[in-house]
Amino acid sequence: MAPVPPGIRFLSSFSKDQWYRAFTFALTFLLYTSFHLSRKPISIVKSELHKNCSQTSELSASSSSQQHLLHADVDCSWKPFDKSNYKQLLGAMDYSFLCAYAVGMYLSGIIGERLPIRLYLTVGMVTSGLFTCLFGLGYVYNIHSLGFYIFVQVANGLVQTTGWPSVVTCIGNWFGKGRRGLIMGLWNSHTSVGNILGSLIAGYWVNSNWGLSFIVPGLIIAGMGVVCFLFLIEHPNDLKSISAHNPTSSNSSHFLFLQKLPKSWNGLNGHAETYLQYKKGSKTQSWDTELLLPDSVGVCVPVQQVVVVKSEAEPSAISFLGALRIPGVVEFSLCLLFAKLVSYTFLFWLPLYITKAAHLDAKRAGDLSTLFDVGGIVGGVLAGVISDKLGKRATTCAVMLLLAAPTLYVFSMISELGLGPTIAMLLVCGGLVNGPYALITTAVSADLGTHKSLKGNARALSTVTAIIDGTGSVGAAVGPLLAGLLSVRGWNHVFYMLMAADAFALLLLLRLVLKELDSRKPRPAPVLPLKEH
Repeated sequence: MAPVPPGIRFLSSFSKDQWYRAFTFALTFLLYTSFHLSRKPISIVKSELHKNCSQTSELSASSSSQQHLLHADVDCSWKPFDKSNYKQLLGAMDYSFLCAYAVGMYLSGIIGERLPIRLYLTVGMVTSGLFTCLFGLGYVYNIHSLGFYIFVQVANGLVQTTGWPSVVTCIGNWFGKGRRGLIMGLWNSHTSVGNILGSLIAGYWVNSNWGLSFIVPGLIIAGMGVVCFLFLIEHPNDLKSISAHNPTSSNSSHFLFLQKLPKSWNGLNGHAETYLQYKKGSKTQSWDTELLLPDSVGVCVPVQQVVVVKSEAEPSAISFLGALRIPGVVEFSLCLLFAKLVSYTFLFWLPLYITKAAHLDAKRAGDLSTLFDVGGIVGGVLAGVISDKLGKRATTCAVMLLLAAPTLYVFSMISELGLGPTIAMLLVCGGLVNGPYALITTAVSADLGTHKSLKGNARALSTVTAIIDGTGSVGAAVGPLLAGLLSVRGWNHVFYMLMAADAFALLLLLRLVLKELDSRKPRPAPVLPLKEH
């Protein structure tokens, strides 16, 4: 007999439960990657909706025929974004999406707890794909109505709220608290991976046909919605029904075992099948039964089939106010408001800023902006590993926020000095800005959603996640809007706003940081009074 290849030996060393965990990890990663992939095109297309057409004035002295030909190349503004207030109009589009997302997020978690996650997420992804494609069809059908684009953004923002509470609840059901920071840090890199892929896909068509920059991501997220419907397993307990409805493999092992037994053996008092079903190590033993028979085959005792059924009573869903009473929810929610303000301002305005500051075209600026997300992947993983090692989530976030503020100032100063310094600062800023944001939205949310005060009520996870991310989404809505208003006065005002937001996020965590540091101090031993003998 040939030896088993080492690769097969390695694969067979994992249990079925571990394979299901890995599959759920990968599937939810890809599902939320598609969400961010479909959000990114708007930031890439902004510089195409309003290009720098200042060359037109320089051509005024040319002949009318030459001016007409050249005008086709430089007069590329897309109405209604061809006006001088284009930054406010683009900011309004961002605000409409993010404001709808923030309002919808509070409701999404509550609704998601009361509906099957798989179906809820599938409907959200398919409809999100529809509205994303609809934005791109504005180019195909030459639509220039601001109301049309605002409506699409609002509708898309509402349906995209189905994503985050659903995937966090699902991943929280499959993974416990052990090394949660590392696992969630790796898993949360889907945000940056989605942004990178969205930038590359949108950038591929932005100069030739920006409608496809939306249509292709829309088709991708809709397709992933179908994959979600076919394959997502919400909870490990859902596998019980599979084992209950597929007894064929276990029956064959029973038959082989009976063939090996002596013909005279008829089980315990004639109950051979009963013994085989409940003997220790039997693969046919039900998930909800326990062995109540003796190990010895030779002992004949009166046997009855006894089944111990575990309680399957569904815990009641937690209320909104009940979730707010969980220690740490309010502080981390408000901290995320400011942290997400910074992150989403970069998400929606960084390519346009690079276009203006570094004088690059839309495609090159979009490609360069992906470095911010590359740094975000590293920052998220590092935040998770450090917080696991120290056991201090709030302290880890606070240190990164403290370093982020001066780093943003340095980035604003050197971004016009050349490509090399810009690349380096994009990576550093991405890590420090997205690190706390990633940690709060994943590991911290999962910790609070399974807090000991909930007494094992896992149904609270979706509501807690929605409250934290919904509050953060308020900041995500305000940040890009403020950036559109402040950038008129100069980009330095935008960076001052971002640094102030980081400072406020740090202040909101101070109480939790002090609590974490105090909990690690050794307590003095009680002094016992000496008694005279």
